[in-house]
Amino acid sequence: MSYFEIIGGRKLNGEIEVKGAKNAALKAVAAALLSKEKWVIANFPFIEDTNRILEMVEDLGVKVNRGDRGNKRDGERSWVEIQAKEIKKSRLNDKLTKKLRASIILAGPVLARMGEVRMHHPGGCVIGKRPIDMFLDGFQKFGAKVKWQNEHFRISAKKLRGAKIFFPKITVTGTETTMMTAVLADGETILENAAMEPEIPMLAEFLNKCGAKIRGAGTPTIIIKGLKKIGGGILKLIPDRIETGTFAILGALAGSRIKIKKCDPDHIRALLVNLERAGVRFEEKKDELIVWGAKNLKPVNIVTHEYPGFATDLQPPFTLLMTQAHGASLVHDAIFDGRLMFTDILNLMGADIIMHDSHRATVHGKTKLHGRKIASPDLRAGITLVLAGLIAEGKTRIENIYQIDRGYERIEERLQKLGANITRRK
Repeated sequence: MSYFEIIGGRKLNGEIEVKGAKNAALKAVAAALLSKEKWVIANFPFIEDTNRILEMVEDLGVKVNRGDRGNKRDGERSWVEIQAKEIKKSRLNDKLTKKLRASIILAGPVLARMGEVRMHHPGGCVIGKRPIDMFLDGFQKFGAKVKWQNEHFRISAKKLRGAKIFFPKITVTGTETTMMTAVLADGETILENAAMEPEIPMLAEFLNKCGAKIRGAGTPTIIIKGLKKIGGGILKLIPDRIETGTFAILGALAGSRIKIKKCDPDHIRALLVNLERAGVRFEEKKDELIVWGAKNLKPVNIVTHEYPGFATDLQPPFTLLMTQAHGASLVHDAIFDGRLMFTDILNLMGADIIMHDSHRATVHGKTKLHGRKIASPDLRAGITLVLAGLIAEGKTRIENIYQIDRGYERIEERLQKLGANITRRK
C-alpha cells in the first residue's frame, strides 16, 4: 500500500492552483443522468471519489469520455464528457457503492429516468458513514416506495410527483439530491430549510440553462417546477473551497509566501475572518489569495456551522493551526460526531489537545510537533496530518493515503512545487 514520507521543517514558497470542487463534480456527474443529451463538465478534478462515481455511471451503461491533461475543452485540460442517452440498468454497482457515500446522489436521477433504483447502503470514510434516512424520506414524499430486500434498498415509483419537503436538519447532499430528483417530477416541489453551499446555486444555474425551472437555490427555500426532459451543455465547475481553505492554513503554518490561484476567497469568508483574528496576514484578489506565514499566532475559538458559517471540513486543519498558537483555543464541531477523534494522532506527534466530548476539544499551544508513523483515518483528517508532517521535526510516514487521494489530486506533486519534502512511496 502506498504511503507518504515527509521530512518536515521546510519553509514553503510559491504558487499553487485550486482544482475544481470535489462536491460540485460529484453532483454534476449525477445530474448529467437527468438528460439524454451530452454534458461536458470542465475544470473536473480527477480524484478517487470522482473516478469512482464515473465508474458507477459507466457501469449503468452511460457513455463517459475523460480528458485529463489532453486536448482542451472550453479552455480546460481537465474535463469529462457524459451522455446518458440510455441507462441500461437500475442497480448501482455494489462494490463501488460500498466505497463511496456520495453514491446516494445517483439514486434520484436513476429513479427519475428508470422508475426504480436498487443499491447497497452507501459507504465511504469513517466520517462519511452517516444515516441516509432523510434521502429515503424525500423519495417517499415524491411518491416512491422504499423496501429493504436482500441487503439492498429498492426505491420505485411509476411516476414521481412534486412535494413540499422540509429538511429537519440542514443537509447539503440531501438538498442537492432532492433538487435533482424534482427536476423530472410531475408538478412543483418546494424545499425548505435547504442548504446554501455555493455548489448548489452553481448546479441549479446550469440545470436552468439546460431547461430546468429552479428558483431560490442558495437560499433556505428552493422551488422546482418539474419537466419531462432537459438538455445538455458545458458546465465549468467552481473552485474547491475546502482545498482553498486548506492551502490558506498551510500558508499560515509553513509558508513564507504562498499564492493560491484559481480560487474564490468569498467562499471561505468564515475561515478568513478567523485567520485574521489569529494574526495571519493575507491579501485577497478576485481569484487569488496570498498568505504569509504567521510567527505569533493568537488562539481563536471556533464553532462549525452550515454555510456560510465555518465549514466542518476545515475544522481539522484549523485545529492543527491552533496547536501553533500561544494559548488555549476551544474547537466545537457542531456538525459531526467523531470529527475530532483525529486529535489523538496529533497528540502522538506532540500536540496538547483535550477532548471534552465527541464535539468539543481544547487545544493548548504552542507545541512542537515531531514526525511519527501514523495513518489517515479519513479525508479531512488525512490532509491535516500531511500539514502536520510538513511542520513537524523529523520524518513522518502517513499510511492509508487512499483517504487523502479521495479529495486532493496529486497532492504530493503540487506541494513539492512549493518546496515541500514529501514523497509517495510503496
